Amino acid sequence: MSLRANKVGEQMKKELGDIIGRKIKDPRVGFVTVTDVQVTGDLQQATVFISVLGDEEQRENTLKGLAKAKGFIRSEIGQRIRLRKTPEIFFEFDESIDYGNRIETLLHKIHDEERSKDKED
Repeated sequence: MSLRANKVGEQMKKELGDIIGRKIKDPRVGFVTVTDVQVTGDLQQATVFISVLGDEEQRENTLKGLAKAKGFIRSEIGQRIRLRKTPEIFFEFDESIDYGNRIETLLHKIHDEERSKDKED
């Protein structure tokens, strides 16, 4: 990504957090955190990575609610950020948090096994 795309992505991340948290009234949209926004070099598309608090069903419902509100969100972004053309928005789950939690759990398990092994010796 270019420097300009990075700046637009960071600005969009900030604005999207505000829009999703305050403006969207859809009950399907739960507690959403915008973790990253990646904008293409030509500023035509933006992939918004989100993490959602809750189980798999709540995550899917949140994604459906955000997809339904995509037009509203894009128009809000267009009003808040001065660009010639507002990027097309795509929402995806940020799997890195789940991946990090899984690694942490595995490390704790290994550590506990080593500790119990040391006590046996």
